[in-house]
Amino acid sequence: MSDGLEDVEAARKPALIYPFEAPPPRGRTLEVAPGVHWIRMPLPYALDHINLWALDDGEGWAIVDTGVSNDKTATVWRELFANAPDQRPVTRVFVTHMHPDHVGMAGWLTRKFGVRLWMTRLEYLTCRVTVSDTGREAPTDGTAFYRRAGWSDAAIESYRVRFGNFGKHIHVLPDSYRRLHDGEALPIGAHTWRVIVGNGHSPEHACLYCPELKVLISGDQVLPRISSNVSVYPIEPDADPMSDWLASLAKLKHEVPDDVLVLPAHNECFRGLHARIDSLAHGQQVALDRLRRSLSEPKRAIDVFGALFARPIGEADVPLLGMATGESVACLNHLMHRGEIKRDIDGDGIAWYRRVEQAR
Repeated sequence: MSDGLEDVEAARKPALIYPFEAPPPRGRTLEVAPGVHWIRMPLPYALDHINLWALDDGEGWAIVDTGVSNDKTATVWRELFANAPDQRPVTRVFVTHMHPDHVGMAGWLTRKFGVRLWMTRLEYLTCRVTVSDTGREAPTDGTAFYRRAGWSDAAIESYRVRFGNFGKHIHVLPDSYRRLHDGEALPIGAHTWRVIVGNGHSPEHACLYCPELKVLISGDQVLPRISSNVSVYPIEPDADPMSDWLASLAKLKHEVPDDVLVLPAHNECFRGLHARIDSLAHGQQVALDRLRRSLSEPKRAIDVFGALFARPIGEADVPLLGMATGESVACLNHLMHRGEIKRDIDGDGIAWYRRVEQAR
């Protein structure tokens, strides 16, 4: 369902190859390809780590993704700088997408070394907009969105209390950035990396592919053991990110050969990109089939959790409830956009979804 949860379709998981016995220890790096170093950074979540990457950039090191903004992450970064085999500085900071575990320390690093932030336009601007919610009261559009999904008054009150927390995990972004473009060729040190943009998990997620090294930095687009959260949010309640994500998986399979070493944001480096993409796409189609069958009778978004997810989702864990609701609405919107289901709003503002019988 989301970053940090095992895939439902365990029996369909491909036999991937993991070439490294263990991730690098805290404050150290591990070279996984010539001039490409793996960094493991702790996270204060159920998913307790993120993988970052340092690329030899000639005069210094280009960093890809940065960790969440907090004192512990800053401490680990300082340990990394102290333990570095050479004292070349950071030359630039690349961020795959706007989520706090990826962009959180970008402002800290760019200011510390006086370097540019490289990011796609939609990721940078969406991050700036979302951070601006810090300190605001929860909008009525947001409460209406979760009420429409079937949340109780208690859950909606928890949403109101938590609203605006996104910016607390992100160091102040730089006021300018260098835009990454889909298909752009980037010289980084002795090698050229190509930007491959995907959508669905986030607005304009950038992967980096180096044909010469046969390496793909996949961010959250392809993970080996867990699937990426694909959600609808109150800011765009009628979106169909599931179509975007499935199309992005197909695009990656088409543009990147199967023999690459995949460097994901979570779990371990692996080989077997195409098999993993096929498994992710298959698993999503199986989940959508279960959802279709469950909608023979009208249901709310919160009523279809059992059809989509392998674990129970309760109101006590509001962050998990929010992710599950966002992904449920994404699946429901996807079927609505395909004309397979219909949505009715009742007098209390709650959405009920049911399958449309197809004419024979």
